[in-house]
Amino acid sequence: MKALAVSRYKQPLEVVDLPAPRPAAGVVLVGVVAAGLNQLDEKLRLGEFAQILPYRPPFVLGHDLAGTVLALGPGVTSFSVGDSVFSRPRDQRIGTFAEQIVVAEADLALAPQTISAEAAAGLPLVALTAWQVLVELGNVQPGQKVLIHAGASGVGTVAIQLAKHLGATVATTVSAVNADFASDLGADVVIDYRMQDFTTELSDYDLVLDPLGAASVLRSLQVVRPGGTVIGIAGPPTPAFAKAAGLAKALQLAVGALSGRVRREAKKRGVTYTFFLMHADGEQLTSIASLVDQGVIRPVVDSIIEFDEIPAALEAFASTSHRGKVVARIAAAVPTPNDK
Repeated sequence: MKALAVSRYKQPLEVVDLPAPRPAAGVVLVGVVAAGLNQLDEKLRLGEFAQILPYRPPFVLGHDLAGTVLALGPGVTSFSVGDSVFSRPRDQRIGTFAEQIVVAEADLALAPQTISAEAAAGLPLVALTAWQVLVELGNVQPGQKVLIHAGASGVGTVAIQLAKHLGATVATTVSAVNADFASDLGADVVIDYRMQDFTTELSDYDLVLDPLGAASVLRSLQVVRPGGTVIGIAGPPTPAFAKAAGLAKALQLAVGALSGRVRREAKKRGVTYTFFLMHADGEQLTSIASLVDQGVIRPVVDSIIEFDEIPAALEAFASTSHRGKVVARIAAAVPTPNDK
């Protein structure tokens, strides 16, 4: 089967020919129809996350998929051959830029029935991130105030809709060209980050979802009420995260230095700062699929590209803005045995 692999960090992805995988116990073999592209893919290719997400090249890249169940490993009971599914495979089991992949049963869910495979493929990583920040960690309640930075991004587009569904008043930061788009997604307050300073426009927020990094996190602390929370998904990582991830003591100390200023400022303001990386969860994806089919969450696909265009598209991430997700077609819809 064809796949796109990182043969060396900081080098372009390479097309490789690999043997088709076989499903072991508790694992499902999926034919990949489409795969979402993520900033995380590019960061892994560049080796930026090598300390906290260590992969030894060569490895197949890709974190999102929609596809068709081809075979079941022993003990799998939740799926049948021919099911349309979607997933964000767990860390160390990624590799969706390939024609086939084996996915743990617990990481897999039936895909939403009302959208295309391409739209479903763009959801898992960003939707799980939004769900885990807002529901699992943030416990967002009706009437609370939530700020979501980068509202036109993959995470942002889902998070705005989910926060609104949870009953929050939602603010977001976007460029002027995306202001109406963010409002249409459900944002109550839209800040043009190029012309407005959100720290002077907003105050007393309960939670901030920040995908932009340390500088933005520091500023976000200024708009949160005492007792509120800022959750960063792009850094800086905290010692608590490093310890939970099982990183070496020396690395824990280094991580502590990276987030020291943010943690000190948060403590001074009586605010909680948490660094968070999402985790695979098929049950949560099932809940997300239900919200999609109910029309609560609308996937936003910026563009659909072909398999051979993935390397160039990833390398362009740093200099290109997207509205929602870029999705790649990997293969045509996979025929089930009954179709042959």
